[in-house]
Amino acid sequence: MFDDLAAAGVAPGARVLEIGCGTGQATVPLAERGYRIVAVELGTDMAAVARRNLAAFDAVEVVTAAFEEWPLPGEPFDVVFSATAFHWIDPAVRVSKSADALRPGGLLATVGTHHIAGGTWTEAFFVEIQKCYERFDPSTPPGLRLETARDIVEDDRELTSSGRFGPAKFYRYEWELPYSTADYLDLLLTYSGHRALPDVQRSALLNSIARLIDADYGGKLSSAT
Repeated sequence: MFDDLAAAGVAPGARVLEIGCGTGQATVPLAERGYRIVAVELGTDMAAVARRNLAAFDAVEVVTAAFEEWPLPGEPFDVVFSATAFHWIDPAVRVSKSADALRPGGLLATVGTHHIAGGTWTEAFFVEIQKCYERFDPSTPPGLRLETARDIVEDDRELTSSGRFGPAKFYRYEWELPYSTADYLDLLLTYSGHRALPDVQRSALLNSIARLIDADYGGKLSSAT
């Protein structure tokens, strides 16, 4: 992904605005490529972790702020980058403010992730795990199934309708991640939908998922993304 960003003309020394850097997982490889980065992060705790993780890079500044309210600096950016955070920004603001932040010809690069069919995410496994969700999370759509990678829609309507950007290009990167039962439960606890559940429901859901993975998959699975 970072190679493709460089191939799009983002050379070392480029000025990058990152929206929603979290703890800096994507910021570090950007910094390692020699980019000058201003990373805006809403969460105080995550911004503090990002500063520690990026302390070795003098050309990186982590700002604790909501992107929607953050005043843009006078110097424009070459790239606005956002990894799995752009969808959280107010739709009325995110595209237009990103365009305002960029120099003419600048690049907006956003990353979205999807669990897809593959790995041990077989159809049978997903059907079984959906039973856990349908039992303990009433907001779960009935009959939900994983899509294949080719079924993920390349949607550029928001960019096109803004009139601020040229044609979008889409890149897909597929991989599998192995998880133990404990690792997978930790992953689920990073998702806002799981964290928003009442404590009793969330515990019951996670316990039912853990029993399923331990009993039917030997305590290990791999998730295709």
